[in-house]
Amino acid sequence: MVKVLFVCLGNICRSPSAEAAFLAVVQRQGLATKIVVDSAGTIGHHAGEKADPRAIKQGKLRGLEITSIARKFDPVNDFVNFDYIIGMDDSNIRDLESLDPEGKYHSKIFKMTDFKINRSESIVPDPYYGDTSAFDLVLDIVQDCSEGLMKYLVKKHKL
Repeated sequence: MVKVLFVCLGNICRSPSAEAAFLAVVQRQGLATKIVVDSAGTIGHHAGEKADPRAIKQGKLRGLEITSIARKFDPVNDFVNFDYIIGMDDSNIRDLESLDPEGKYHSKIFKMTDFKINRSESIVPDPYYGDTSAFDLVLDIVQDCSEGLMKYLVKKHKL
């Protein structure tokens, strides 16, 4: 079983969108029994909330069901329980690395755009203060990167 956790700041825009996009790829590939997908935020401000309604709406237009409930990243359990911890931008990566001061789990931390195929962005930008187009951009990026992540996992884990 390969376990993947997507992480952004509040876990209501980018990481739930990435979770839904990657889960769609997992299901399309018939790998739902081999890959576990979840998301979290580096802050707990939105814990217990549904994803941003704009993310849900724009995802639905693409056939994605963004249903996750926000939670705060738990360094004690998440570093141990997940094989891949994927941050959306450089700030998320720094936050994750700071939660692992001994560097014991640094090899599990990746940036979403590390897996891009057809995109040029180096981060998944936070759409929270943007309009619908900002949420569409996030979905464009995470859908592309989800395809790249799946290719990586299939090759690395012989799925």
